[in-house]
Amino acid sequence: MMIAVIDYGIGNVSSIVNMLKKIGVNATLVSESSKIEEAEKLILPGVGAFDTGMQKLNDSGMVDAIKKHAINERKPLLGICLGMQMLGRKSEEGKTPGLHLIPFDTKRFDFKGNTTLKIPHMGWDLTTSVQKEDSMLLELDPMQRYYFVHSYHAVCDREEYVLMRCEYGYSFAAAVKKDNIYGVQFHPEKSHRFGMALLENFARRV
Repeated sequence: MMIAVIDYGIGNVSSIVNMLKKIGVNATLVSESSKIEEAEKLILPGVGAFDTGMQKLNDSGMVDAIKKHAINERKPLLGICLGMQMLGRKSEEGKTPGLHLIPFDTKRFDFKGNTTLKIPHMGWDLTTSVQKEDSMLLELDPMQRYYFVHSYHAVCDREEYVLMRCEYGYSFAAAVKKDNIYGVQFHPEKSHRFGMALLENFARRV
């Protein structure tokens, strides 16, 4: 099995590859479409602004190959942080369309006058599994602890697309899923044993 981590000039891609290798998974960075076609599973990382991420991904020439992998061939795809947000239709952070792979829009945290909470949501936080029988969540603790850094979050069209939830001012989608396509708002590669267990499930069970 080979997992390809998409390198389009944004995100801490080497940290993801290193964690996968630590759990004994064959992982490699890819920056061209032909390599995506060889992969059994894909990871789309990302940090920073939505428009910048989408522009760099579009410029990379890999968008069609990513969609072919996920939609036509129905191979597993995991988006991380900004990479998750890019799986949706659009973001309040920018004007560039997303990948349209999962039905959600990305919105900025709005605490409606509550000034005690800061944006971005940063640091360790607990998540609750919603779809406990999903292969991504098998044998994970009911409450997981992951590292977050984000000002925006996904608002799904339907609750069935929500995989995990987290509380920060209100409940938001910490992880999403549609068929073979997954997204996590947190950084599993920075989340020690919790992130390692999640990535192992993606690598071996999804």
